Amino acid sequence: MTTAESVILEVPDPAAAQSFYEAFGVGDRVHVRASQTPTTGFRGYTLSLVVSQPNIVDAFVGAALAGGATELKPVKKSFWGYGGVVQAPDGAIWKIATSSKKNTGPATREIDDLVLLLGVDDVKASKQFYVDHGLEVSKSYGRKYVQFTAPPTKLTVALYGRKALAKDAGVSPDGSGSHRIVITGDGEPFTDPDGFVWDTNPA
Repeated sequence: MTTAESVILEVPDPAAAQSFYEAFGVGDRVHVRASQTPTTGFRGYTLSLVVSQPNIVDAFVGAALAGGATELKPVKKSFWGYGGVVQAPDGAIWKIATSSKKNTGPATREIDDLVLLLGVDDVKASKQFYVDHGLEVSKSYGRKYVQFTAPPTKLTVALYGRKALAKDAGVSPDGSGSHRIVITGDGEPFTDPDGFVWDTNPA
């Protein structure tokens, strides 16, 4: 079974980005490398931190904003839980959320799951591509959403329609150029139908 290990974000200033992510609290889960590859608008993906309670959401969002992130969707309660969306200084979009509406302990800054949501043109076709490349489906909702199996503490990869993902993030779906992200994992390197790159031993 093929699984994702982590993500590499391509950024113009690796030192500044690494400093931001360490202060944000995800420095051990995200890697950065220098790149000046052109990109405009929505890059076609979001990263989500799934946590256990609202005060942890507040802690992560507060740290991101203090480090220079931009608020895309303010933190608020909804029928599904509690969360908000920010954009890091390097341009990556982060959603921090919990299904819980009440705090039951201290704000530990502990991450339950790190999810990379890929915005794709055709969820069904991309799902089949990934299955053919050795990934195992753990959740599937027709042409709307697919999630792949991931070992504990590793990166969970999921597929969502590009327009729906942009709406969830609070941005326009328009964008072009590089995704500015590389997914690391086992198996053979490949590029998916939407241009997302998977690499075994990235430089």
